[in-house]
Amino acid sequence: MLDIAEELHRWVGQGRDFAVATVVATHGSAPRRPGAALAVDSDGTAIGSVSGGCVEGAVYELCQEALQTGEPVLERFGYSDEDAFAVGLTCGGIIDILVQPIRTAVRRPAGGGAPGEPADGTADTLTAGLAAAATGEAAAVARIIDGPAELLGRALVVRPDGSHTGTLGGHPALDRTAIAQTRALLDAGRTTTIEIGAGPAPEDDATGEGAAQPSGAQCGQPVLLLVESSVPAPRMIVFGAIDFASALVKVGKFLNYHVTVCDARPVFATRTRFPDADEIVVDWPHRYLDSQDLDSRTVLCVLTHDAKFDVPLLERALKLPVAYVGAMGSRRTHLDRLRRLRDTGLTELELNRLRSPIGLDLGAHTPEETALSIAAEIVANRRGGTGVPLTGAHTPIHHDTARPVGRIGSVA
Repeated sequence: MLDIAEELHRWVGQGRDFAVATVVATHGSAPRRPGAALAVDSDGTAIGSVSGGCVEGAVYELCQEALQTGEPVLERFGYSDEDAFAVGLTCGGIIDILVQPIRTAVRRPAGGGAPGEPADGTADTLTAGLAAAATGEAAAVARIIDGPAELLGRALVVRPDGSHTGTLGGHPALDRTAIAQTRALLDAGRTTTIEIGAGPAPEDDATGEGAAQPSGAQCGQPVLLLVESSVPAPRMIVFGAIDFASALVKVGKFLNYHVTVCDARPVFATRTRFPDADEIVVDWPHRYLDSQDLDSRTVLCVLTHDAKFDVPLLERALKLPVAYVGAMGSRRTHLDRLRRLRDTGLTELELNRLRSPIGLDLGAHTPEETALSIAAEIVANRRGGTGVPLTGAHTPIHHDTARPVGRIGSVA
């Protein structure tokens, strides 16, 4: 849902009622991951996508029904080869979709919900989550996607400091456990599902707060939550204000990075040359890098192609816990650069982190093609891809990205 938060937040401000359908689980090959959403307003306007087209029509109808009934619904879509006209995923996967109506506070009467809407504050909680995501605030939305029917769709919004909005209902231990686990996922910037067991919770301590509990739903059955994290955009820092950098900035913005261009030469590092960059910094690359607090999602692209800039910059960059460090240059330049970096005392383990020559082998010639090559390597590194053609391959199309990640320094 948070992937379309900006538009939904705008709808809330305009007082438009809508229903949002969110992918909450996938099995096998599925075109969209958990958190992907499609929303339909009361006028029939639709935004977003849950399947890339396979089941959009059926989900659109579910959203319209939810707007009429005011009730959330969980629906499963899978592949059916018995009926060629049946609604399903042609890729053979299965997706579970939660559809929730949201009637905005602008239209909701004071002191109660709209007809057919439970007065449990869920709509207010979800709109608070949308507002946080739309304004760039770090926050996570946790929603019940499986458990007691009366709790389906109940939500919490959790912030980095542990403060929260809303309640999941049931025993207070459910909220405490959900908040603790959601906060940990927010700290890692992850969107995933978690299960909270239904076993008895330990006794509360003398303060009445109790300890963080691995279980404690205390509602007769386990509760499954979808946790969607919204954190500030990951950073891409491009060193070297050259024509290749201009193309890479555009691709970086397309991939939703916050892009900074850094160059020590003021004549090249200008807004005129880089209108799409979020920041343009005139400084020596290594000095600027020293001043930054970077996290495990940051990518560093060194395009300066000059040893006096490259070596002091890479000496520092390869010691940082960032996601990616790549440097432009020929193979001869790369070998000379490695020699210089070894002389600075970098270990072979640190040197092996360097992606150089930067990018995948696409046969690129133009700045735009080179930028695509670099971006492809960044995506493959981020998602665990191989970079080989899918044609004839027997590897998964969508890789499992639920591997452990480092802390997000900006939301710690």
